[in-house]
Amino acid sequence: MTNKMISKVEGKELILERVFDAPRELVFKAFSEAEHLKHWWGPRGWTLTVCNIDFRPGGIWHYCMKCIDQNQGDFYGFESWGKGVYQEIVESEKIVYIDYFSDAKGNEAEGMPATKVTLTFVEHDGKTKLINRAIYDSPEALQTVLDMGMEQGITETWDRLAEHLQSIQ
Repeated sequence: MTNKMISKVEGKELILERVFDAPRELVFKAFSEAEHLKHWWGPRGWTLTVCNIDFRPGGIWHYCMKCIDQNQGDFYGFESWGKGVYQEIVESEKIVYIDYFSDAKGNEAEGMPATKVTLTFVEHDGKTKLINRAIYDSPEALQTVLDMGMEQGITETWDRLAEHLQSIQ
């Protein structure tokens, strides 16, 4: 069991796994409550300026990430809006949602790939193995987000999650 992220691509699916040194219920809460998400969601140098969650099947999570790190050049001051539409929730075990790029009103961005994300939280000796399965419309759509640096972004985001979990235990 490693605390390092493992990633693999299978066709149009990206599978990410990482073990967090925290109980499963806490890791689940970190993904389902705005108070937690505000502390860690997004790559380093980015902050959530908006985080509205209606955490139930059919509910919507609408958020805005803003770059606050001047060292990130052209990204500084940039806002990135996203929207998740929850499909299935099993308390402390699983969250399934469709992830969209959106605008400030929650309209889905034209021409940007939507993703079906399944988060599975597996209890393991007091730690939690998180499995993130993201299914894209096509291998090309997946390659588009990989080319945008999504893997580095997720690695930094999950590092921030690990730090947040440490700070609240």
